[in-house]
Amino acid sequence: MKKVALAAAITAVVATSAYAGSYVEPVIEPEIVVEEAAGTSNAGLIVPLLLIAIIAAVASSN
Repeated sequence: MKKVALAAAITAVVATSAYAGSYVEPVIEPEIVVEEAAGTSNAGLIVPLLLIAIIAAVASSN
């Protein structure tokens, strides 16, 4: 009777450790990217307009 109880105990220990480390897919949280809105500056347009105005002023003075 001791052999049967010992075999049952060993089987129970081995069976529970076999299921202990099952594979679980890792949860990856998405990276949050915050972009600042671009300003509504017209600096790209003002500089060429100033150059045209300066050239026109120089041309009209001659």
